[in-house]
Order: sequence, then C-alpha cells, then structure tokens
Amino acid sequence: MSASAPASGGGIELEIGGMTCASCANRIERKLNRLEGVEATVNYATEKARVTVPDGYDPALLVAEVEKTGYTAQLPAPPEETSTDSDDEADPELASLRQRLIGSIVLTVPVIAMAMIPALQFTHWQWGSLALAAPVIVWGAWPFHRAAWTNLKHGTATMDTLISMGTSVALLWSLYALFLGTAGEPGMTHPFEFTIAPSDGAANIYLEVGAGVTMFILAGRYFEKRSKRQAGAALRALLELGAKEVAVLRDGVEVRIPTADLRVGDEFVVRPGEKIATDGVVVSGTSAVDASMLTGESVPVEVGEGDAVTGATVNAGGRLTVRATRVGSDTQLAQMAQLVEDAQTGKAEVQRLADRISGVFVPIVIAVAVATLGAWLGAGFPAAAAFTAAVAVLVIACPCALGLATPTALLVGTGRGAQMGILIKGPEVLESTRTVDTVVLDKTGTVTSGRMTLTDVIAEPGVDRAQLLRLAGALEDSSEHPIAQAIARGATEEVGPLPSPEDFANVEGRGVQGVVEGVAVVVGRESLLADWSQRLSAEVAEAKARAEGEGRTVVAVGWDGRARGILVVADAVKPTSAEAIRGLRELGLMPILLTGDNEAVATRIAAEVGIDEVIAEVLPQDKVDVVARLQGEGRVVAMVGDGVNDAPALAQADLGLAMGTGTDVAIEAADITLVRGDLRSAVDAIRLSRKTLSTIKTNLFWAFAYNTAAIPVAALGMLNPMLAGAAMALSSVFVVGNSLRLRGFRSVSAE
Repeated sequence: MSASAPASGGGIELEIGGMTCASCANRIERKLNRLEGVEATVNYATEKARVTVPDGYDPALLVAEVEKTGYTAQLPAPPEETSTDSDDEADPELASLRQRLIGSIVLTVPVIAMAMIPALQFTHWQWGSLALAAPVIVWGAWPFHRAAWTNLKHGTATMDTLISMGTSVALLWSLYALFLGTAGEPGMTHPFEFTIAPSDGAANIYLEVGAGVTMFILAGRYFEKRSKRQAGAALRALLELGAKEVAVLRDGVEVRIPTADLRVGDEFVVRPGEKIATDGVVVSGTSAVDASMLTGESVPVEVGEGDAVTGATVNAGGRLTVRATRVGSDTQLAQMAQLVEDAQTGKAEVQRLADRISGVFVPIVIAVAVATLGAWLGAGFPAAAAFTAAVAVLVIACPCALGLATPTALLVGTGRGAQMGILIKGPEVLESTRTVDTVVLDKTGTVTSGRMTLTDVIAEPGVDRAQLLRLAGALEDSSEHPIAQAIARGATEEVGPLPSPEDFANVEGRGVQGVVEGVAVVVGRESLLADWSQRLSAEVAEAKARAEGEGRTVVAVGWDGRARGILVVADAVKPTSAEAIRGLRELGLMPILLTGDNEAVATRIAAEVGIDEVIAEVLPQDKVDVVARLQGEGRVVAMVGDGVNDAPALAQADLGLAMGTGTDVAIEAADITLVRGDLRSAVDAIRLSRKTLSTIKTNLFWAFAYNTAAIPVAALGMLNPMLAGAAMALSSVFVVGNSLRLRGFRSVSAE
C-alpha cells in the first residue's frame, strides 16, 4: 500500500519517528484520535501506531497529521524490501545518533580538558574551545533542540527542553562574552579557584558545560535506543518458527516447495523429526506430535487419520500425510503472532522518570531566572549584570549528570545481571518491577524441566528392578516416541548401557514389542499386555491408577507370559522451583500457576512447589485473557514462561520474564531473559531491577540536587566557570560511584 492509496478499511500500521518519551506517543495518539472515524494506539517502545480507519481512507492524511504534530510517519515497507541487516545503518535514527555521539566525544574531550586544566589554556584557547564546542552544541544536540521546539509548541517541558535550554544559553552567553565582553582577549584564563564573588560574566565562557552535557546525554540516548530496537524481534522470531519447505504430493509424487506456496487442500508428507508445515488434518499414518511449544502440554499428542494437527509442531513418531486446512495468516501460528503484536501495541509505556521531574523543574528554573532578572533590575543594577545573573541560573540548572543517571545505573545493573544470567532489555522494564504484585508462572519448562523424565519404577513382587529397567529400556531405546526416549534415558542412567533388541515392532498408538536377550518383551498400554494375557497385580494396578490420577503417564511392562511392573513418566519439577516460589512470596508477590496442561497435572505440580492458585487447560489466547483479567482487577502482573504459547502473555504482562532455555519467540517477547533456566533467577531479576531502579532515582535526585544548590549562588551573580564545572563534575562522579555499588549485588542462591 502506498501512502496515497486509499485504505480498504480496517487497520493501518504506521512507523513513527522522532519520539523521545512516552508523552510523545500520547501526544500523537490524541492528535490522530481527533480525526473523524479514526481510532489509533501509539506504542513508544515499538515506535509504531496502529490505526483503524473507515473504508477508502487515505493513509496520507494520517502521515500528514503526525508530521503536523512534529514527528515523522511512514507506512512499513513490504517484507521483501525490509532489510535484515543488524547494523546501525538498518535504523537511520540509530545511525544518526551514533554519528553524533562519536563526533561529540572527539570534539568535547579537548574542550573539557582545556576548561578544567589551566596548564592547557594556551593563548587564544577560548577561540579553539568555541570552534570545537559549537558543532557539538548545535549539531550534536540537534535532536534535543528539535524535541524541545516540539514540546514548546504543545506547551510541555521534558528532559529535552532542559538540555536544549541549558546548552543553548551556555553557547549564546559564551558568544556574548567572547565577542562583546572581555573573554575573547588574548591570554584569558579560567583560574583553578572557587571564589564566590559578583561579576558581570563578560569574562567567562561556559562552552565545556554545554558540550559536556550534550556528549553524556547523547551516550545515554544512544544505548537506550539500541536496546529498544529489539521490541519488534518477537514477531520475526515467531514467524520464522514454521517449516521453510514442505514435501507436497503431486499425482502421488513428492515435490518439495516453499511453505508459502502451500494452498488449502494440498496434501503433504511429514517425516519423523520434521515440523508440520501448516494447520491440517491427518489423511494417513499415525504418530506422536510434540505440541508443547504451542499448547504447553508436556505429553506428546497421539494422532491418526482424521485428527487435526497444527503448523510448527514437531512430528516425533511415524510418517504422516496431512491435508492443509489453513495457510498463511489463517494458521494458529500466524494468529499467535497477531496476539503478540496486539499485546505489545496495547502495553502502556511508563513515562521516563527524568521527563516527569523535568516537567516540574523547567518551569521553576525559568521562573527563578525571570525573578532574578527582575530583582537585579529592580535593585538598580546595570542590565548586563542582571542578564548575567539570569543566564547563570539557566546554565547551572542544566545538570550533566542527568544524562548519566539512568545509563550508568542501567549499564552496571544489567552488567551485573548478565554475570548472573539475567538479561534486562531497557530502562522502561525497571519501572514495571517496582509495583509488580502478582507473578503468573507457566508450568512446562518454567516450574518443570519441560522434558519427560522417568520418575518411578514399580516392579511386581519377585521381579528385579534392574532387570525390569534393562529389558524395557532396551526395547524403548529403538522407538522415537518421546515417552520411550524418557524411559531409555532413565534406564541408561540407572543400569548402564542397554542391549540391542531383536524383532522390534511398533504397535501403532499402543506400544512396542520385541526380543531382548532371548526374552519376548512387551512395553506399552495395559491393553497391549492384556492382548498377551498379561495382567497387573491388584497392588501394582492400584499404584498405576494413583499415578494416572496425578496426571503422570504410566507404561506397563511384561515378558514370559506375565506382567512384570510399571514405569511412571512425567515432566519433573525443577529442584530449585520450590525455593524460588518461597523467594517470590518473600518479595510480596502472589504466584499463580497458568498452564495448558490438564488440571490433575497442574494441581500436583502446584502442591509440590507451594502455589495455591492454579489456572489449567488454557489455550495461548486464553493466557493473554487471564493476564489481562488480572490487570483489569488492578494487579500489576509479571509473567514467567518459555514457550511460543507464552509469547503473547509475556508481551501483555506488565513485566515479561522468559526462561533462556525456551524458544526465541518467548525470549524476544519478554522484558527480561533468565539465561540459566533456573526459576530462582526470576527472584534475582526482580530484586536486581528494583535495586537498579532505586539507584536511578537516587542518581536523579543528586543530579538535580547539586545543580539546584548552586542556583542561589548563580542568582546572586557569584557563579564562575570553575564552580559550574565543579557542580557538573561532582554530580557526575557521585552518579557513577553510586551506580558502581550495584556490582556488589548477590543472588539469593548465593546468600
């Protein structure tokens, strides 16, 4: 769709540029919603607007409306035109920030050095400072000036307003001092002294303050922008999950074609270990399908002729022929991608803390500057002295440490988190952890290992446990079924290498049989053993019923005309999960188990780890609804998951935490990734995030406090460049030092 082509009704997506904070997104949203028949939501994190318009609506009108607000907008490029380049150049705004940052660093370091070290102040050094600092304050800080102008047009003030105002005044006053005052005279120096005495300011320049502020804040903005670029990766990862090629039957012959060329009604072949290309119905063959990625069900689903299968699930057993029933955007995988996008678009973004403070601070500073000017003029002082004092207030009010407050704490906090296996995506994430009161936990792969495991062996009286494991394990080792593989792994771990069976045969949907070391062995459902007149004793049958009542899978074993025992397989709870649940409760959080698995399994797992509330047998779209319902009740929800089925809920939650052992989609949709796959990392992640946020708040307080304390000195006309530089340096040193304290953060498991 071109910008000028009329829309066919429904939704239009716009890529928005130039936003610097959540209030920018709110401003654009309000502007678009004023248009007749238009409903819009704008997301600051993904930098996209989703707009619902009437039939025939011209998207160019939407683009023009956004541009009138002071931002850029464009329709997304078609997929084939979208670059997959991961370099900065793939994002023009990021590339521009990077260029400005590098240029500013190169030019600013000499300016600060000359201003702070008298030995470097050669004859005419002040003009050299001007030549170096002017490009930084004008070109380097241009994004801040542009944003400040946009804010001014809308009657608001943010951190950008403060930066633009402070740096511009520092440059303009320095120009006045150089060209009309005495600062441009040969031999002018900034002596290393902190004298507090009134002056007319015409002998002082503040170029290092303006350039230094620009450099530090550009650095913070660049690294934040880089982390925010990952927001759209969840959808890309989700859509890449499907099979890329498929073997379609054409006149009885298999022909490999791209999955995108599949049509409804096509029949295709799925071999063991392959992904099912699209949603369909089994025409022939039987197999076990591993659907845990989509459904959360830990036990593979047995399918046969007439059963429905879902695209992107894995055929774990025999050969299947499937007829396609849904392709492209109609598939369950595509619908799940839409759920993730909807959740990300609707997720409220917190306003930057520094912006909220600036919104109050800027008007106060301007009021103080105006009051200073009026007071000096009213007291009969010359206009030059009055303007000097007023300008000094504006210069000192621009805190350099403001640009370091968030990035340094985030850098140290995320660095410490990375050492502990916790990856935090960006500063917006930290705001969410402060008020989280509910943690929704996926079961499979999060609380449990996510892999079928042999959990119990119950032998009939007189039967040797080791022999039971050895014979059953040997036979199951030849099967590709996930339950069979779990039994084979467990047997190998307990009794060692397994013998090779003879005359192995798979009994479709019921089990396996064969000869092991001269013994005819049957392993599978109880009904399969009954066909051989082998029946479990009352005691073992009772144990089997008890295990199945708890949601476990039971396999019966028999040989030489008798049933010999049962093997119990289940998705085992991770050893550290119970400790993690206790840790979450200690943080004041209420844990809820949310799973697509059946009620019996979920209840057993919850009781084992100490969770009281269980919501079971839910589909992926239901998980999103559950999270949204909890949020509607006023709760601030964190979601911990690992599968594709969790991705929409992770995106919907106020705080999404993905197990690093899970799928790429879950990891991309989440705000925090727990690399180790240990649920205790979720406790550490919330503790570290809260500690980092607390550090950012302390940093912001001191970033403003140092400079605010110097405002009265400036208002009295006693500010000199060394004092301004010292305030800048001291606040920056404090902020960095305070942030470095996060390196001492320790994991709960290490305490």
